[in-house]
Amino acid sequence: MREAREAFRRFWPLTRGDRRWMLVIVACVVVSALAETAAILLFAELTDNALKAGSLSAFWGPAGAWLAVAASGALVGYLGNSLATWTAERFVLRLRARTFAHVQDLPPHFFQRHRRGDLVERLTGDVEAIEQLVVSGVVGTVSAAFSAVFYAAAALYLRWDLALATFLLAPLFLLAARRFSGRIKQASQDERVADGAITSVVEESLGNVVLTQAYNRRADEERRLDREARAWMRASVRGARLGEMYEQFVEVVETLCVLSVIGLGVWEISAGRMTLGTLLAFAAFIGYLYPPVRSLGQLGLTVTAATAGADRIAEILDAQPAVRDPAEPVPAWPVHGWIGFHDVTFTYPDTPRPALRNVTFAAGPGELVLVTGPSGAGKSTLAKLLTRFYDPEGGAICLDGVPLTDVPLEFARENIALLPQQTLVLNGTIRENIACGRPGATDREIEQAARAAAAHDFVAALPDGYATPVAPGTAALSGGQLQRIAIARAMLRAAPVLVLDEPTAGLDSVAARQIVQPLRRLMAGRTTIMITHDLSLAPDADRVLVVDGGRLIDAGTHDELITRCPAYARLAEPWPGAPTAPHPAEDTLVLRL
Repeated sequence: MREAREAFRRFWPLTRGDRRWMLVIVACVVVSALAETAAILLFAELTDNALKAGSLSAFWGPAGAWLAVAASGALVGYLGNSLATWTAERFVLRLRARTFAHVQDLPPHFFQRHRRGDLVERLTGDVEAIEQLVVSGVVGTVSAAFSAVFYAAAALYLRWDLALATFLLAPLFLLAARRFSGRIKQASQDERVADGAITSVVEESLGNVVLTQAYNRRADEERRLDREARAWMRASVRGARLGEMYEQFVEVVETLCVLSVIGLGVWEISAGRMTLGTLLAFAAFIGYLYPPVRSLGQLGLTVTAATAGADRIAEILDAQPAVRDPAEPVPAWPVHGWIGFHDVTFTYPDTPRPALRNVTFAAGPGELVLVTGPSGAGKSTLAKLLTRFYDPEGGAICLDGVPLTDVPLEFARENIALLPQQTLVLNGTIRENIACGRPGATDREIEQAARAAAAHDFVAALPDGYATPVAPGTAALSGGQLQRIAIARAMLRAAPVLVLDEPTAGLDSVAARQIVQPLRRLMAGRTTIMITHDLSLAPDADRVLVVDGGRLIDAGTHDELITRCPAYARLAEPWPGAPTAPHPAEDTLVLRL
């Protein structure tokens, strides 16, 4: 129970703003319990005065009162249950929003360690489980306690001696719940982990369906899903068996209690110490008493299961962002685009060797600086540091002479635009995909950006034009077309600093040539850092940086490096069978600013 208390203390503050409604819900439960108590007492009166005597005149008064009490109790019960659902969903909405907002700030390595499907399950099923602990659990506990007190008091009022005799069996419910709680928690935890694994397998398989079909991996993917589904089935069946075992045990205990009441009542009636109406009312109160008591016992099982979900959400919330806004950020200024790396060193979390070591270079407005080197040399790490996915552990990165660590994240990313290696597409229309570069942009501005990116013609030729829906992995557009939409998005952002990470990766020569002119327009007047293996772009660069083993081993123009840097010369060598590099006058692959 210590874990449950810690989880409750952690998530209870999220109920702020709804606690008054929780009090109203409890009040509704109290009124409903009072109405049920009054109805049972009226039933006893009807039995003794109307039914037993066969008097119709004695029927109308208690019957009318009973109907009024029942109608009032039903109305209050409806209001209370509706309000309880609304309050619970508000809590779920708030917790999910908070968790999702925190996830948005986490560094790339967090998502490499956790499967996306598992994170989806945490943001759905686990969030709802916490609601059962913090909101529904609290309301249910208070409601069950009040109901149990009312019905127990009514039973004591009718026959205190018989009531005390039947109360002796009530602790069996709590003991049974305590006995089952530990095993049910483990089963619930296993089930939630398996749920996340199933979601991950399905998501990965659908996202890689081309690979699955091309490499005849259908049977392998089916086996993966079957393995995870069987783990889920085992956990689910184990949890269901434990829950059913508890339910059936409780049913036996309740039956024993009811039989005890009836047996004692028959004895009392035969001795003339109790009327039939009193016995029926007493039995009804005992019948109404045990469900709240059972709910209190069941609550322990619910709390135990919810704790498993709370642990998984807490793991997300405890993960720390790699970067944060400075405590005293510098005021905003009109950014010119001067970029400087000063003796920058960086090591990824949980890796033994630095990805970058003592890197120093600078770039100014209108300059194209091309960064190249073998795979794993640290090129993409430069992009991640410049866009502040991480901060360097040594040295400094400056924007117009101001260290990025002193600049608010939002301001830095407004002025440093990233065109990532993977063309990122949102699930929406082409217009929405371009507009996310600058929310609030007009249709005219979106179209101008698309024209500058050489995307307007093919977009306008589509049946729905800019309203054409696209999604990640869409087959409606080619890779080159999607890249031009991404370029239009970056153009609309109009940031003074541009980071291009392998802009021609994955494109054939025709598609690569088609995006060169849009890239030239995108880079014009901006400070551009281009990370690429495609050295056909190098002759047009103001400077080429050669990175290897995390170090900047040389820098200069393409012609200078070809003659003095053997590592660069090897990278620039055409591979066997590669097409001859075209003359600048014959092709558009040269990027002249």
